[in-house]
Amino acid sequence: MTKISLGAHPYLLGFDQLERLAERAAKGAEGYPPYNIEHVAPDGFRITLAVAGFSEADLSVTTEDRQLVIRGRMAEPEEERVFLHRGIAARAFQRSFVLADGVEVEGAQIENGLLHVDLRRVQPQQVVQTIPISRR
Repeated sequence: MTKISLGAHPYLLGFDQLERLAERAAKGAEGYPPYNIEHVAPDGFRITLAVAGFSEADLSVTTEDRQLVIRGRMAEPEEERVFLHRGIAARAFQRSFVLADGVEVEGAQIENGLLHVDLRRVQPQQVVQTIPISRR
């Protein structure tokens, strides 16, 4: 069976990056940490991750090549602790979300063990460009 590429279709010029974005979005579909995505305004979204036990210093929120990347890594405790039961996950994580063109990160805040990342869709300016036709 042959794989058909989006970038190979004659009407989809320059859309080969779309296929790479879809592959990147499909990777890393791990379930930790759990998250919600909300539609909060006509042009706004909010991603909420459950990050119990993580502080602001343990988390990073970056955008890399049209991708929102949220990483968490807890610092090693200074004192040795003995747990009788350990049910709260404290492992490092990386969660990625592919952003569409025109979606920008407005900010991030941590509240009651939840990390909120607010996104906003900005309306692109309509640009009409006239291409001169030259004679050879």
